[in-house]
Amino acid sequence: MPHALEAAPTARSKCRGCEQRIAAGALRLGESLPNPFAEGETLHWFHPDCAAWKRPEVFLEVLATRRAEIPEADRLEAEAQQGVAHPRLPRASGVERAASGRAACRHCKSAIGKDAWRIALVFHEEGRFSPAGYLHLACARAYFEAPGVDLMPRLRRFSAELSDADAEEVAAALEA
Repeated sequence: MPHALEAAPTARSKCRGCEQRIAAGALRLGESLPNPFAEGETLHWFHPDCAAWKRPEVFLEVLATRRAEIPEADRLEAEAQQGVAHPRLPRASGVERAASGRAACRHCKSAIGKDAWRIALVFHEEGRFSPAGYLHLACARAYFEAPGVDLMPRLRRFSAELSDADAEEVAAALEA
């Protein structure tokens, strides 16, 4: 079964990238994967933005055949191309404050202090996003190996609870 691109018939599906509901009538992208529980394949649904950021190769495959159906196709293609060029970039899964001081940064290996901002990372394995640790904000540019890429739209998308004031604080720390 090929990847799918369609308007959601109901609001029951949930995006695998941001974990938010996909509104009825909204465009959604379905990644076709082997069904782990039965024969055949299954579809994992994404908002187009989330697919471009989290599953760039899949998004580009769909874009190659269905470009006219995707609003803002040029912007999303550029985002997906960045994800392909910088393979660690799709691992970014939002920003949050550290609940304790026990987590270590995946880049510098030092502890991330309690209540410090940190970037959550995930790996996509066997059709699932698995937690992969955290990064200091100061280590983000070096870890992602993407010096010219603006991380804030991506972090903002995957951090629904982030206030505007917090987003400004995170953006300032990333630029420092």
